[in-house]
Amino acid sequence: MTQPRVDLDTSIGYALKQAAAALRAAMETALRPLDLTVSQYSCLELLGQRPGLSAAALARGTFVTRQSMQTLVQGLLDRGLLERAAEAPEGRALPTRLTDEGTRLLADASAVVAAVERAMVADLAPAGQRRLHADLVALAAALADRSS
Repeated sequence: MTQPRVDLDTSIGYALKQAAAALRAAMETALRPLDLTVSQYSCLELLGQRPGLSAAALARGTFVTRQSMQTLVQGLLDRGLLERAAEAPEGRALPTRLTDEGTRLLADASAVVAAVERAMVADLAPAGQRRLHADLVALAAALADRSS
């Protein structure tokens, strides 16, 4: 008995993966002049919007392992883009924040990433963009609900 195959021409998952790969490649290219990777940018963006996150929360938010996040955070600390308390205010998690230099770099990085996103959706009307966003959120929620 042959295994059913996914039709790559109509597979939503495959199209979604292609879009994600194209987005990541475009972001990597746009961020390269700033000496940032997509993961580093994601870390800075999360901390810019949610100061004080722990490394574990950053790892979840940037879709990398905790071990990878430790290396990533250390690199950003070494570059003077982040600062971390010497002692945890409670528990073991050390809250991490952007430095002034990290805030300046994040502003530049956010601008180039926003330009990539605008280019990605340029051919969609505003209503189509809102619908796409809502559909993507719904897809993620549907799978999150199944794994809970």
